[in-house]
Amino acid sequence: MAMTTAAVDTRHSGQLGVFAEGAAFVRGEFVPVADAHVSVLDWGFTRSDVAYDVVHVWQGSFFRLDDHLNRFGESCRKLRLAPGYGNDEIREILMQCVRVSGLRSAYVDFICTRGKPRPGSRDPRTCDNQFMAFAIPFVWVLSPEIQVRGGHLFISDVPRIPAASVDPTAKNFHWGDLTRGLFQAFDEGADTAVLVDPDGFVSEGPGFNVFTVVDGRVRSPGSTVLEGITRTTVRELCEQMGFGFNLTRITPDELRDADEVFLSSTAGGIMPISRVENRILGNGVPGPLTTCLRDLYWQKHAEGWYATPVEYDD
Repeated sequence: MAMTTAAVDTRHSGQLGVFAEGAAFVRGEFVPVADAHVSVLDWGFTRSDVAYDVVHVWQGSFFRLDDHLNRFGESCRKLRLAPGYGNDEIREILMQCVRVSGLRSAYVDFICTRGKPRPGSRDPRTCDNQFMAFAIPFVWVLSPEIQVRGGHLFISDVPRIPAASVDPTAKNFHWGDLTRGLFQAFDEGADTAVLVDPDGFVSEGPGFNVFTVVDGRVRSPGSTVLEGITRTTVRELCEQMGFGFNLTRITPDELRDADEVFLSSTAGGIMPISRVENRILGNGVPGPLTTCLRDLYWQKHAEGWYATPVEYDD
């Protein structure tokens, strides 16, 4: 499908102020994010039948953009969706969303929905898949203020959707279980929640992977979770710093008893946890190994690691 950077909606030409809250690409046009809509008949809305990915822009550059594009393509393949654009075209669409918005730090979401079926049909093969994208100001799983003291994590008893039902490695909108866990966390006064898998092992949380640190070794659940790109970044940083790292099963008790706990997400990077339910980790502040990883993560960001600069109009 053809797409050019000139496809900005002419109703908004010369009105950059209307893009201050973000820019979106829908139905082949770039529009203010407030004007981006999806049909009530789209199965992405009515059935959560969606593949998506999120990449962030920090200080004017995308981070690991190619990795996110490749994962999005794989998610679409697994869910039998066809966005209609290749990686190079999607890359330019995302660039233009950020360029039009003028945002230097942004949360950039790109989505393929199942679309609407033909009138009278319930056959997904008759649906016209729809691609859209948007860039909005940076979103944090845990705010910078919470990260200073370390987040408070609740272990939810809500089981993550089984991998046999919905492939967790295909990034999708099936968040009913994650939302239930998040409300549980809020009810308990925590900042966020991690779910367990159907066998009772630690899984993932709403938009993040979770890690433990025990005797200087970093561990993270290896199955029933999204294969996070920031999780890959954590592994690479551990290798550079000489910290052991492995993917394995982790029990809730092992999570509670860890020396340190932290989270990773595109929406926030490496985020320290200082309390797991009623257990205070360390002295109730971010742990030393977590702090080292977090500081190096942002340092390498500033140095241009895995960066794809945005060519802004100004």
